[in-house]
Amino acid sequence: MKSDLSNFQGKHVLITGGLGFIGSTLAIHLLKLDAKVTLIDSLEPNYGGHLSNIEGYQDDLTVVVDDVRNTDTIQKLIRNQDFLFNLAGQTSHLDSMQDPETDLAINCTAQLSILETCRHHNPSIRTVFASTRQIYGTPQYLPVDEKHPLRPVDVNGINKLAGEQYHLLYNNVHGLRSSVLRLTNTIGPRMRIKDARQTFLGIWMRRLLEGQPFEVWGGQQLRDLTDVDDCVQALLQSALCQDTYGKAFNLGGSETISLKSLAELLIDIHGKGTFNLCPFPQERAAIDIGDYYASDELFRATTGWQPQIQLRQTLERTLDFYSDHLKHYVEV
Repeated sequence: MKSDLSNFQGKHVLITGGLGFIGSTLAIHLLKLDAKVTLIDSLEPNYGGHLSNIEGYQDDLTVVVDDVRNTDTIQKLIRNQDFLFNLAGQTSHLDSMQDPETDLAINCTAQLSILETCRHHNPSIRTVFASTRQIYGTPQYLPVDEKHPLRPVDVNGINKLAGEQYHLLYNNVHGLRSSVLRLTNTIGPRMRIKDARQTFLGIWMRRLLEGQPFEVWGGQQLRDLTDVDDCVQALLQSALCQDTYGKAFNLGGSETISLKSLAELLIDIHGKGTFNLCPFPQERAAIDIGDYYASDELFRATTGWQPQIQLRQTLERTLDFYSDHLKHYVEV
């Protein structure tokens, strides 16, 4: 049974990575629920935070431009919060292989520091941690459920796994009410399209809207994609549902599609465009996981959540958004 989202009314909510794609969308939804929302984001150029993501809502939010590795700032912010949506992270798999220590500092060490701050200064806070499908590595079977072995194939996956395990441990040992959502490819307006650091679909859309062909590596790999609004609803439900405490859940999408079919659908919606099928670049091939799509039946059964938005609808509104805002998002 779904939780009543009106329970966020008047509550104090902190979102780390709050100026990013998912964080900003979550913030806007929470404002509409009359929550009092604070965002912290480093606005580091490679990590996806963008002030344009909260355009029209700046006066209703408290925005702190700082790094989650700054323990003094985190301590001040966490003290009086009712909810923490812990979304800040280094998300590029390739970057994690080229600069593993930074990935470790953000996705692992900072997460432990945040939890220690909660334990000592606000043990009643309710926390939701955004993890990733990358922790499973190359699937041994499909769809991937929560019982699947955890075998990350890159540094990012290892550190995100450690981050989520810290959240579950602090729930089980210290009584901090934490839950984990393992996200798949989340897409929609405000996603990073400047490059392929966060999602392959972003650079596809950029090239398409710029009238250039885009590259599809491989093409036969299967993926599921989650609309950002469906993802936000899942985060909100996870925060309110007591049955999620101390547990990790997969989040999936409304359908499964090959990358080649996805590219063809994107061009069909746009009405024009071309793409080139290419082999994976060597550094990408080494950490590619092949086919992946999730079973999120456990989360649906626990919370009553289910995706509401079809893939074509998501692609249509995302293309519409960037048709109007492309220049703003590729020149920063």
